[in-house]
Order: sequence, then C-alpha cells, then structure tokens
Amino acid sequence: MAKPEPRLGWCLQYVSFDQGVLRILYEEEFSVIILGLDGAGKTTLLEKIKTLYNDTPGLAPDKIGPTVGQNMGKITLPSTILQFWDLGGQRGIRSIWHRYYDDCHAVVFVLDAQDRERLGEGWEVFDSVLSSPKILGVPLLLLANKQDSPQSLSVEEIRNGYEEWYQSKQDAARRQYGDEIELEQRRDRFASLDVMGISALEGTGVRAAVDWLFIRVQNSRRRDERDDGR
Repeated sequence: MAKPEPRLGWCLQYVSFDQGVLRILYEEEFSVIILGLDGAGKTTLLEKIKTLYNDTPGLAPDKIGPTVGQNMGKITLPSTILQFWDLGGQRGIRSIWHRYYDDCHAVVFVLDAQDRERLGEGWEVFDSVLSSPKILGVPLLLLANKQDSPQSLSVEEIRNGYEEWYQSKQDAARRQYGDEIELEQRRDRFASLDVMGISALEGTGVRAAVDWLFIRVQNSRRRDERDDGR
C-alpha cells in the first residue's frame, strides 16, 4: 500500500519571460490525510473537492463505494498543491492510519453528524487521532458532515458533545486510577481545535474547509521542520 512521500523541495510550475525578465514560479506540495469512520463521507468529500477545484469532476455520489485502502486526489491552489489521501475507515484499516502521520502536513477528521448511534465510536477514534504525539504540530480540522440532513447535530452540538464525552472519560479514569492523566499539551490542542460544518454531498462548506487547510499548512510547524531539513 502506497504512502504519501514527504516532499522535500519545490515543484517547478513553469518558466516564462516577462519584459525580458526570466520568471520562475513554484508550487509547494502538501499532504493532507482524511480520516473518519466508514460511512462518514470521506470519499464523498474528496470527490467533491476534486469537482470544485479540478477541470475533471470527481465521482458522482452514486458511484462511490466503501474505501478499501486509500483514495487519492490532488488540487492546485495559488503557489500550492494539496495532495489528499482518503484512508478507509473500517475497523481493520484504522490500524494503518498511523503510518501516514509522519509525512502529512494536515489532518481532516470527518464525522457523520447524523449518525448518533455511532457517535461514541466516532469520539473514541477521533480521540486516538487527537492524542497521537506524531501529529501534535500538525493542523487538525474536525468536519461535522451531512449538515444537509435535518437530523444532523450542529457544529456547536458536535463540539460540546466531544467535550462531554472526553470529560466522562477523564472522570472514569480518575475513579479507576486516582490520577489526572490529561497532558497539558493535549489540553491546549483541544482548546485550539477547529470544528466546521459541511455537506460533502451538496458541497456546502467544502470551499471554506479547503481555505482553512490552505492557510494552516503554510504556517504549520511541520512545514518549518521540513524547510529546516532542506
């Protein structure tokens, strides 16, 4: 199974002459991994991004099946290429997610905001991603998908729901172990967490999410680390 390779330089876009001056324009490439439970809408999101930003549209929703392994997509923004890796969300596939953490520049976690029965499972998986030391310096965006459904929880309800779930988890740990197990850096990580509502099906909020990624990867700690190692 292929992994995103770290891009340690700049991609030459084109060379042109302007008033006798040679101009070389570059595009820097960043890898973004899309995570979430199976059925959350990760592939639908990727295909909608491809449709909105590329000349060739992505797959129609009725042509999308469960992801076994990974899907890839690439879009070009001003001076920037975003390479998306949509990873399968089935329980057996989640165990390989961590292999992508070292080389990614941003993480998108997609949550099905209308599937309340699996919300607890979603929080468990999201929490394991949020707490991974490999991505402490990586921008992480939580997307509350399926906002086109009247049964979906709002962005505020999603954020509050995770806070309540996590507090319950902490209380249970204190009762069992008698200690505060939360790390300060993890607490700060959650405090700065961004949550956005989208409809991957209709495209609502998708451009705003891509704009968020475009801005964050330019200023991420991992980009600085990569540049230092050049």
